[in-house]
Amino acid sequence: MSDTHSQSEARRGFETTAIHAGNTADPVTGAVVPPIYQVSTYKQDGVGGLRGGYEYSRSANPTRTALEENLAALEDGRRGLAFASGLAAEDCLLRTLLSPGDHVVIPNDAYGGTFRLFAKVVSRWGVEWSVADTSDAAAVRAALTPKTKAIWVETPSNPLLGITDIAAVAQVARDAGARLVVDNTFASPYLQQPLALGADVVVHSMTKYMGGHSDVVGGALIVNDEALGEELAYHQNAMGAVAGPFDSWLVLRGIKTLPVRMDRHSENATRVAEMLGRHPRVTKVLYPGLPEHPGHETAAKQMKAFGGMVSFQVEGGEAAAVEVCNRAKLFTLGESLGGVESLIEHPGRMTHASVAGSALEVPADLVRLSVGIESVDDLLADLKQALEG
Repeated sequence: MSDTHSQSEARRGFETTAIHAGNTADPVTGAVVPPIYQVSTYKQDGVGGLRGGYEYSRSANPTRTALEENLAALEDGRRGLAFASGLAAEDCLLRTLLSPGDHVVIPNDAYGGTFRLFAKVVSRWGVEWSVADTSDAAAVRAALTPKTKAIWVETPSNPLLGITDIAAVAQVARDAGARLVVDNTFASPYLQQPLALGADVVVHSMTKYMGGHSDVVGGALIVNDEALGEELAYHQNAMGAVAGPFDSWLVLRGIKTLPVRMDRHSENATRVAEMLGRHPRVTKVLYPGLPEHPGHETAAKQMKAFGGMVSFQVEGGEAAAVEVCNRAKLFTLGESLGGVESLIEHPGRMTHASVAGSALEVPADLVRLSVGIESVDDLLADLKQALEG
């Protein structure tokens, strides 16, 4: 995406950008929604004569191009890239940034799949990693080595809802000559824009809030550095884990309602967190929107609102936490998050089983909620009955 395009998009309101960026009318029919170009290859006008720059849909596809332009505009970046999953995006990024012998600082709270990628896959390439509490910039600095090439951050983090001061850690990264990568999945670009705070790369699982309807799997990378964007695009094509046309179309459709959904997610989650904080069976509530959350002030500084994810711990340990998950009715027991419907899960046995026994192991009595956009009174009633049996 050109600098001019990026700047013109940045001057628009977010809601306008979400609906219009990349969504130009189809030049053939005038359709106001980009078509699903369900096509693998394209007619060439003579050898090497490409129409619109398209030759093969792994390399580029018009529907994916529309999504990638939209992604860049939403994060106020210069290059967006769409992948088949969030982990495919992460894999491409790590292969682009790192070489054998390099070192990465990863957070002490992160998605289990990301930890698995570092611990079981990237480490086999000879890449080293160490864990730090990224909510503490001094701890991140202490974890650096002369070989550190990247610092990886999730904020809010998964599943403990930790908050990292992006600007502070970006300074640590710059001082070390390393790249700062921020997984912005929990916040979405509507609530938080890491590139503006100094991050080098933004990562999204588009499966979550970007798609928003639990009907698509996808991932994204957004950068401001044109050279890094070109490198990532080269690896994206060379490795091939690209977003398909229909998946790209579904995410584009979901993004159009992202602002209104995130407002409702945040409102509902705040009510849920407040109720849980008063419940006698709940021993701890993890939600950055609560004033007592240790990262509340930082979150308030760098986020528009506090998002739809809430975690809490219950008295009675692991068995009690599993019982709460099983008793919920309106909250669907399932992995993933960010859809319009509310979900409940036990991270220790589900999404974060891969971190068991590591520095990222989650409390056994932890329950994670993805608070949807249903009537909040119904959600509160369901949680109360699940807690009280």
